[in-house]
Amino acid sequence: MAQLIYYCGTMDSGKSTLALQTAHNYESRGRHGLVFTNRDRAGTGIISSRLGLQSPAIEVGSEMDIFTFVESHQAKNGKLDYLIFDEAQFYESEQIDQLARIVDILNVDVFAFGILSDFRTSLFPGSMRLIELADRVNPLQVEALCWCGLRATHNARIINGHMTREGDQLVPGDTSPDAEVVYEVLCRKHHMANMSSKDHDKNG
Repeated sequence: MAQLIYYCGTMDSGKSTLALQTAHNYESRGRHGLVFTNRDRAGTGIISSRLGLQSPAIEVGSEMDIFTFVESHQAKNGKLDYLIFDEAQFYESEQIDQLARIVDILNVDVFAFGILSDFRTSLFPGSMRLIELADRVNPLQVEALCWCGLRATHNARIINGHMTREGDQLVPGDTSPDAEVVYEVLCRKHHMANMSSKDHDKNG
């Protein structure tokens, strides 16, 4: 029986690396599948990891009917063995329902990878629906670390050097240190205290 499995964690927990590794493992055994993503840091139609690995992927727009896309692909190209969905936190709730239908009706294994909560500690709609529907929810085993050395459990948005809890849920960040908007992983203590690594450096 096919399954819907959700691998989740904070930023820097290796989710995209694991997504790429999973696709590689299946491909190396002669299995056929597709890789999808949404709003990857490297650009449209790319899945990338912070380790520098990347691969072409199918971009999931907000209007895309994933079930119909996969059903049509199978009709033209034959049975798929697996599907990889990275950045699943950004998918619409209805699209997560479509992933479940792919598993139940088309009998294709679906592996979703994403971040559970946003910079305000609120669940992303896609992640919430995956928790509700997935056959298994697997926390990623690679632990990201806060600047203090404790396990990082929360994502923080930093604007012009200051942590914020306000603003739209989806605001792109940059990886360069002097960017206007960046994201940082923190432990619960320092997230609740609004203390990013830059705040710590300023306060000595």
